[in-house]
Amino acid sequence: MGRDVPAITFSREDRRIYRDKIRRSLDVLAQMLRESRFEADRPLAGLEIELNLVDERGEPTMKNAEVLAAIAEPDWATELGQFNVEINVAPQDLSEDGLFALEQSVREKLNHAEERAGTVGGHMVLVGILPTLRESDVNEATLSANPRYKLLNEQIFAARGEDLHIDIEGVEHLDTYADSITPEAACTSVQLHLQVTPPAFAAHWNAAQAIAGAQVAVAANSPFLFGKELWRETRISLFEQATDTRPEELKAQGVRPRVWFGERWITSVFDLFEENVRYFPALLPMCEDEDPREVLDSGGTPAMGELSLHNGTVYRWNRPVYAVADGLPHIRVENRVLPAGPTVVDIAANAAFYYGLMRVLPYAERPVWTQMSFAAAEDNLRTAARHGLDARLYWPGLGEVPASELILRRLLPLAHEGLDKWGVAPAYRDRLLGIIEQRCLTHTTGATWQSQTFHSLGANHEALRQMTLHYTTHMHTNEPVHTWPM
Repeated sequence: MGRDVPAITFSREDRRIYRDKIRRSLDVLAQMLRESRFEADRPLAGLEIELNLVDERGEPTMKNAEVLAAIAEPDWATELGQFNVEINVAPQDLSEDGLFALEQSVREKLNHAEERAGTVGGHMVLVGILPTLRESDVNEATLSANPRYKLLNEQIFAARGEDLHIDIEGVEHLDTYADSITPEAACTSVQLHLQVTPPAFAAHWNAAQAIAGAQVAVAANSPFLFGKELWRETRISLFEQATDTRPEELKAQGVRPRVWFGERWITSVFDLFEENVRYFPALLPMCEDEDPREVLDSGGTPAMGELSLHNGTVYRWNRPVYAVADGLPHIRVENRVLPAGPTVVDIAANAAFYYGLMRVLPYAERPVWTQMSFAAAEDNLRTAARHGLDARLYWPGLGEVPASELILRRLLPLAHEGLDKWGVAPAYRDRLLGIIEQRCLTHTTGATWQSQTFHSLGANHEALRQMTLHYTTHMHTNEPVHTWPM
């Protein structure tokens, strides 16, 4: 939900009008899909990266407004917390040196932004959850100033009617309550986008769901929250709980959560938009002046702002995106499971692994999702988030195997094949997938490096602070995390 919204109070009539408008938009989307009104096959990949801001000591600093003013570039934006910023990287064609250009673009933008942030006393950290973050850092006062965050906070708590309960049992146990959605700001991620044609969307979404567990296992980078060591990728559980609009009674009734893996394999992109409208009440029932039916009937392309805004408040781990660029509508898969960091080259390796698999799995003669249950894919994600590369994951033909074995034996060869089909330069393909391979062979991820370094430094807040400073130093070298000294 990246768009700005004004401060506003919603009436019952607003919600009724919005529901009618969003259902009309859904009808228009169905017609557009039937009539193939979308952009022709043009596979583009882009990404968004969320970052944390720290001071010289490695502690969170609430300076995103000052940092963004210093950067003064349109591809940078606020995120939920005052200790967050986000960069949007323009889509690239993946063929030949496309992935390399993507990595270089990110490095140049981040280096420039870090230099500018330093002029106002801020520094950027690519990490899934900032290790030095304390509970006192996440409250309504530390929400970003943009009115959309305050409004979203109000609507989520109006729906819940009570404080958020955050309960995560991992290496240690965190059991606490929050009176705002700001704990969600602790979750900083990389979101990978892939533009696909509507007929190919279902296969791509199903494939992305099937590999989510493996992605998280090999990229885990969020072992700490509020001074406690929890899951290898704590961000998964935290995000689910920090945006939950359901009190306990609605959970017991089986009401679906806003952060959602889903519940079935799909046959069309329409399935997901329809589920979003059917199952989830509007958090931000704001209507635009556009009538999508009139626009479509007159030969135009409707923006369908209501449908997009609503879709942006249902936080699927793989989310459908409808957008219009240069007057042409298109559909994207937005992959949301990955944490930020540890380095730009690690992010590029995670992207190469994902995009390689997405060039092969959706086109298999016997697709993987026809050979495994949807529940198995969801269990894989949760197990991988909890245990990282120590997780045992299910895969058809292998059964339940260690995550590293699944990646090395089955998924890396497929990713290699996929990057070849994209036309990625062999040297760059081998460099990036070699990073994934070495993480598996050395059993090292950002999460394991953080945990081992923390314990070697004394296992207290000062150890977290020192570890964060060491982490940031290594991050700037752009050497992959499996090569970092402990």
